[in-house]
Amino acid sequence: MEGRKWEDLSNDILVNVLGRVGMESLLLDVPFVCKSWYKASREPQCWEHLIFPTFIKPYSGFNCWEHIWWEPEIPDWGFIKRLAMTYQENLSVAAFVKFIVNRSSGNATIIQLPGGCTEEALEYVANECPRLKSLAVGSYNEYINGIIVKFISKWKNLEMLKLGKYHLKEIIPQIGLHCNNLIWLSSPYNYIGKEEASALVSSLSQLKYLDLHGGDFEKEALVMILQGCKQLVHFDISKSFGFNDDDTEILELASQIPEFMCEGSMVIHH
Repeated sequence: MEGRKWEDLSNDILVNVLGRVGMESLLLDVPFVCKSWYKASREPQCWEHLIFPTFIKPYSGFNCWEHIWWEPEIPDWGFIKRLAMTYQENLSVAAFVKFIVNRSSGNATIIQLPGGCTEEALEYVANECPRLKSLAVGSYNEYINGIIVKFISKWKNLEMLKLGKYHLKEIIPQIGLHCNNLIWLSSPYNYIGKEEASALVSSLSQLKYLDLHGGDFEKEALVMILQGCKQLVHFDISKSFGFNDDDTEILELASQIPEFMCEGSMVIHH
């Protein structure tokens, strides 16, 4: 008896499957398999999780795609090159973000922004993605990290937020004011002083997952966080500066956190 063909599957089943394949396949492979797959790939339910590539196009000044020294460090480099070959020079970051977000028809719940994202693109995401639960800004968006506070009030359902380098004391009170469901915050390689710690404790004491690895800490600030954020089940401050990873006071205060990571942290004496 001949098995059932993929193209004969119901649209609902296809949508359920295709929503899991990722942006590269959904955009550049699936639509070209057959008419039923093309139709299913246009359903908004396929575009709820929008994991953009690290870059849409190389930064200005990079005219060659073949021999860039950091290529091995970019896991989705193949996707980036396929985008470049498909769209040539006609692809802007803002236009591509809008194009993809439109596919979701307001259903996007997870977004990882591409590097070099613009204020125009971020504002569009803020206005068109009211159901957003997880937002990753990334390390290649220094400008966006500086203005995201303008749009944080749009994402009242946000549960997870990943920032690059940012002045946390400015954005944390706004997160606490507008994002009551937030339980996961990542902001590595930041300065964490007493003002930042105070903001965390007073505005986001409900956090369960906190990633501040690679940070530059005042030890008193770290003590404030450990004493004030009582609901933490995961706290990563590995490879940070301002305290030693065998500091008995820190280890004692963190003993109630199931997943506490501080390996490689140290005090640098000037």
